[in-house]
Amino acid sequence: MALVTTAEVCDANPQLIGSGDLRALQPIFQIYGRRPVFSGPVVTLKVFEDNVLIREFLEEKGNGRVLVVDGGGSLRCAILGGNPVVQAQNNGWAGIVVNGCVRDVDEINGCDIGVRALASHPVKANKKGIGEKHVPITVAGTRICDEEWLYADTDGILVSRTELSV
Repeated sequence: MALVTTAEVCDANPQLIGSGDLRALQPIFQIYGRRPVFSGPVVTLKVFEDNVLIREFLEEKGNGRVLVVDGGGSLRCAILGGNPVVQAQNNGWAGIVVNGCVRDVDEINGCDIGVRALASHPVKANKKGIGEKHVPITVAGTRICDEEWLYADTDGILVSRTELSV
């Protein structure tokens, strides 16, 4: 899907949008990282103001996957920082979408990875290790499940039940 935009995918697949097999996330995310266009199979995580499980995931080989984190939309602290993003880049993750905040923005923007988040915040997260892995989450008005496919570019973010070939 390298040369096809999310807008073109939507235009070409009205039946998938109508059935809910292709969904667009609400446009609430800021773009970070040096890769504004990314896609891959989804891995889900649900946490709140805690980043231990995020770091654990990003220490694994990404194999082109996209980590989608439901951080509860908290704007009180950052649940993703520069070090884990560098690790994600080095481990082959395609991208990270965070329903919450990031910090170390200059460091993140130097990484060859796609990152989306609500905003930046200087306060760091808790380290309790509380959360749920591989569960259905709702982010930006959209239900997202493990192993669905995420497609992001500068127009927005799409989630599909299956890998799209266009």
